[in-house]
Amino acid sequence: MKTVQYIRERFRGFLPIVVDVETGGIDSRRDALLEIAMVSLHMDEMGKLSPDALFHEHVIPYEGTRLDPKSLAFNKIDPYHPFRLAKTEKEALTSLFQEIKILKKEHRCSHAVLVGHNAWFDLGFINEAAARHKLKSPFHAFTSFDTATLSALVYGQTVLPKALMAAGIGYNADEAHSAIYDAMRTAELFCTIVNNNN
Repeated sequence: MKTVQYIRERFRGFLPIVVDVETGGIDSRRDALLEIAMVSLHMDEMGKLSPDALFHEHVIPYEGTRLDPKSLAFNKIDPYHPFRLAKTEKEALTSLFQEIKILKKEHRCSHAVLVGHNAWFDLGFINEAAARHKLKSPFHAFTSFDTATLSALVYGQTVLPKALMAAGIGYNADEAHSAIYDAMRTAELFCTIVNNNN
């Protein structure tokens, strides 16, 4: 088997970044973006992928976006709690995008590609928020790596906790539905799938 030393070689010039967002609903055009976590990945000299750095921001709901009480009950976020230390949507995205641009340059990748569990959801919210503020997203506009689809193929599971269990990765329901926890578990799942299929 060929040793893969660089992420850019393994993923055709793309830099995978694992993303999880928490939101005030399911409609990316109307509902508030409340939390973003992003996990970069490291590839060793044997081509094994592992989670690397974590980037995270709490987000102040953008003016005019909706907050569905059912969604807030599900993710247990109080959007206006003072200890969230939240940033404006523009500030949060600008900070996170800058980190990804640095990583893209380090890895000599043409685009970052969003990795997510049901990646369309996370990419939709990132794209809509970036468009609101006329920010250039470092992510490929429509390509994503979806661990729900990959897990269905490899494990016969699409739900994140079941996919993690099938992959031999632990899952704590009490910590679930925070962007950090879900992004870290999704990163582990993606790395496990890639490493077992190199």
